[in-house]
Amino acid sequence: MFGIGYDIHRLVNDRKLIIGGVVFDHPAGLLGHSDGDVLIHAISDAILGAGKLGDIGQHFPPDDQRLKGISSIEILKKVRTFLERSGLYVQNIDAIVIAEKPRILPRIDDMKKNIGMALKIPASSISIKGKTNEGLGPIGNQEAIAALAVCELASVYDTAQG
Repeated sequence: MFGIGYDIHRLVNDRKLIIGGVVFDHPAGLLGHSDGDVLIHAISDAILGAGKLGDIGQHFPPDDQRLKGISSIEILKKVRTFLERSGLYVQNIDAIVIAEKPRILPRIDDMKKNIGMALKIPASSISIKGKTNEGLGPIGNQEAIAALAVCELASVYDTAQG
């Protein structure tokens, strides 16, 4: 089972920039009802889609005041519990963060560790790449950051049958 996720958030002043559960030293952060972590949101949507479990907005609506400022890592942990109830687990994640700045390469291992711990999978099952938008559009103008993710799920029942 495969799923695709995408997210984009506007950069604004006076917010921490959090990508993959990692705080970056950057003058602006991502605007969102939660912490705005585009990578975790894209991964969450990919997982939910692969499991035929809806989407992130359905489970974590932006108008729910109880979720205001929630850590996206907490959202990802809740997504994992939805999977567990369905007898599914994440086998593989491939993701891209699209941003002019900051460079994410130096922090990829930290992001993989955070995501792996939240999903209870090895960091080696996660691939994260950073790309720029070559100065084009809102991402290229450093007005936004986006992320794409693809996820492969497997059933615990398939592995039990060997």
